[in-house]
Amino acid sequence: MMGSPKYTLKEIALYFLKLGTWGFGGPVALVGYMHRDLVEQKQWLTEEEYKEGLALAQLAPGPLAAQLGIYIGFVHYGLLGATLTGLAFVLPSFIMVVILGMIYQLYGGMSWMRDVFYGVGAAVIGIIAISAYKLTIKSVGKLNLQSLKVNWLLWAFYVMAIAVTVITQQEQILIFIGCGLIYMLVKSPPRWIKASAINPLFLFAETGFWDYSKTTLIQIGLFFLKAGTFVFGSGLAIVPFLHAGVVNDFHWLTENEFVDAVAVAMITPGPVVITVGFIGYLVNGFLGASVAALATFTPCFLFTVVLAPFFKKIAKNASIKAFVDGITAAVIGALVGSVIVIAGKSIIDIPTAVIALASGCSLIYIRKLQEPQLIAVAAVLGVVIKMLI
Repeated sequence: MMGSPKYTLKEIALYFLKLGTWGFGGPVALVGYMHRDLVEQKQWLTEEEYKEGLALAQLAPGPLAAQLGIYIGFVHYGLLGATLTGLAFVLPSFIMVVILGMIYQLYGGMSWMRDVFYGVGAAVIGIIAISAYKLTIKSVGKLNLQSLKVNWLLWAFYVMAIAVTVITQQEQILIFIGCGLIYMLVKSPPRWIKASAINPLFLFAETGFWDYSKTTLIQIGLFFLKAGTFVFGSGLAIVPFLHAGVVNDFHWLTENEFVDAVAVAMITPGPVVITVGFIGYLVNGFLGASVAALATFTPCFLFTVVLAPFFKKIAKNASIKAFVDGITAAVIGALVGSVIVIAGKSIIDIPTAVIALASGCSLIYIRKLQEPQLIAVAAVLGVVIKMLI
């Protein structure tokens, strides 16, 4: 493990339990909260440890925020720390979506939830935009001419990743790896490159609570295991994959039910990918929810804990540092691109634009304002506005 921890295992587990309970805003906001809380305020992690975790989280498949949380637990407390932080982070939102699934089964729909999300979605844009800006300043450089001159290549990766993410609406893993390799070769090429040819690089009841079908349970497990293994990046990247399987291939949900499932994920705290729990519940009850969540998060957990020890051992190498810097610039660019894509879907009229702008300004100028308070106000505003129009 790296250095002596400034926190206990209990403290880091409780932090992620709270983040999983109150952390709204999706992957961009969640990784921003982790940086603000654990690096800037508590100083439990160094900037270097955080950047390494963010780069590794993007390299491995699965939800970005959950992977970073698992890595942070691993940094000083190994496998036990990774397991506890991962469970603590995911469990609160899993319980919430199961409860919402029970309500959904009882009352047959959630039109009111879309009214809530009308305001919440706009506020989330303001929240994650501020988080993305802070990550840009920390990971790429300050927005001034001097930084652009010194870190021009990192800024180029950053802008390219924004453009690609906006155009394709998903993060491209090959671009991240390519940016890392290019920056490594430019800034600090490894000695073996000079001595030999480059070898191929391999990186790494009424509510239906107990109702389930064994056959469907197996299908759920295999499908969500595939989703967790082969889909990289944030919840934004996994949603199209889920839609294709859940609606088009298996016909488990209708279009409206799938939209409701995504809305549930966005108005509940924790990782956006927890929508898999809600989908699993609607399809096959509590066991379906449990299998869907377990199958989705298991690959990212295994990839993170398997790769982390090797990643940490070689992280001091100058070439590896350059590789990480290149990847990180592209990762942050992709996150900013995700903000733009999500904004395009959430900012649909003047009221939502005003809510988003007001949310961002509120976080800047009202220092004691917490994200859950902002989300609550936005939810009420959303319902009121929809009643009036």
